Amino acid sequence: MELKKEDLRRLQEVCLELIIELDRICRKNGIEYSLGGGTLIGAVREHGFIPWDDDADIFFKREEYNKFVAACERDLNHDEYYVQDHDIEPEYPWGYSKLRKKGTKLVQVGQEHMKFRNGIFIDLFIYDNVPDGCLARRIHYLKCFCIRKCQYAEVGRLKEKSAFWRGWFSLINLIPKHFLFSQLEKMAARNNAKQTVLSRHYTFPYFRKACKYGLPNKSLEEYIDCDFEGRNFRIVKDFDTILTLKYGDYMTPPPPKEITYYPISEIQFPR
Repeated sequence: MELKKEDLRRLQEVCLELIIELDRICRKNGIEYSLGGGTLIGAVREHGFIPWDDDADIFFKREEYNKFVAACERDLNHDEYYVQDHDIEPEYPWGYSKLRKKGTKLVQVGQEHMKFRNGIFIDLFIYDNVPDGCLARRIHYLKCFCIRKCQYAEVGRLKEKSAFWRGWFSLINLIPKHFLFSQLEKMAARNNAKQTVLSRHYTFPYFRKACKYGLPNKSLEEYIDCDFEGRNFRIVKDFDTILTLKYGDYMTPPPPKEITYYPISEIQFPR
């Protein structure tokens, strides 16, 4: 289904509500985070949501994310929101977390059969260190790629158009999800034990060659406030480096034909 303009704005308003709650908890507990992805572009270029944006992204360094999850146990408004990741909800398959709004629904196309709880959300990405050295980075990249495809298998076994790929994803979907997450945790712990040049989110791809293996850690060290939808939220101070590496000329909006959406099969807004 294609969202009407007024529904897209309602979706953005719920996402804004979720960001406000996240920011409240982070400021109360001295936790650093940054708006990320298209949400960071919107903060810098639009001082709000990109007009066509249908989601919101946040990123943390690993240590800060761990503090955020612990703080949510104490301080999150549990009547209205919940954090969702594989540790909290084993049926949730993705390598990134979500903060969701209770009393809502948002089902993406191809995920109608999946059993984890649903609702309007913002994505929470965790940045872990990437090993230094050309060979080590290539091996790490391959491991992350394979784990990401295994996590996608529950969707791919039904959604892929090719019978071959449906069969392939059905096969790798037999790999236990807890094994995949244990491998991610071991890689993160090993790489975070020492300082490295790059970090990245392990199970979400970067599409430009300039940041194929990750983003510079030195650009993720300082944070500032930035106006977004009339409120102050945190962003990385060196946002220009991050956005240029990920998107190139991020200050020029793409032509309409290049704008993409996550297709939605069902949505329910708060009453």
